[in-house]
Amino acid sequence: MTNSIDIIYFQELSEQDPKDVCRRALCKYDEVNKFFTLSVWGDEYVIYPHELKIDRISKNVQSPHDYFYLFIIHYLLKSKEIDICNEWISEKDIPCGTTFFRGPHKIPTNLISGQYRGDIKEFKQSCEQLHGIPVNMAGAAYIFKITPRIPVAILYWEGDDEFPPESKILYDKTITEHCASDIIYALAVEICTRIGRPHG
Repeated sequence: MTNSIDIIYFQELSEQDPKDVCRRALCKYDEVNKFFTLSVWGDEYVIYPHELKIDRISKNVQSPHDYFYLFIIHYLLKSKEIDICNEWISEKDIPCGTTFFRGPHKIPTNLISGQYRGDIKEFKQSCEQLHGIPVNMAGAAYIFKITPRIPVAILYWEGDDEFPPESKILYDKTITEHCASDIIYALAVEICTRIGRPHG
């Protein structure tokens, strides 16, 4: 589904050198059929710039949020040839993040904390089903490789009598080199939606 993507982004991608895109985004390009293939969160996506569409090859999970397709095409357009630095930041550490990620752009981590309601075991099971890699942070935390250059960490605290369950997303510091704040928000919505779904 790509109805939410402005045609101008496909046009811009069609005008870029495919070799440059592949080098920056670590994706593949079919010279004959003129499409890119990109691995995103364990699924293969095919991006057709000239046909103005994005298809998902594998069907490992439910259909992504429309925002996720916007993130995918922006990643191909704007990603840079830089290595992951393994330094984690929150949305508040992103330039102007304290003012941007509020109100309508507040990261909906309540979808995660509301789904598990303090059941840290269920949170772990869900993250493992989505191929998360456990990491020693918070009550429980998992790293997910969204694209070859963008990992995220999902943190979860089960809460107690004084504090309710809480969840947070951390990003590799280099994400600001690849994505503007609105695209980071688009990614975060899919993360919270996907992690916050019941998994069984």
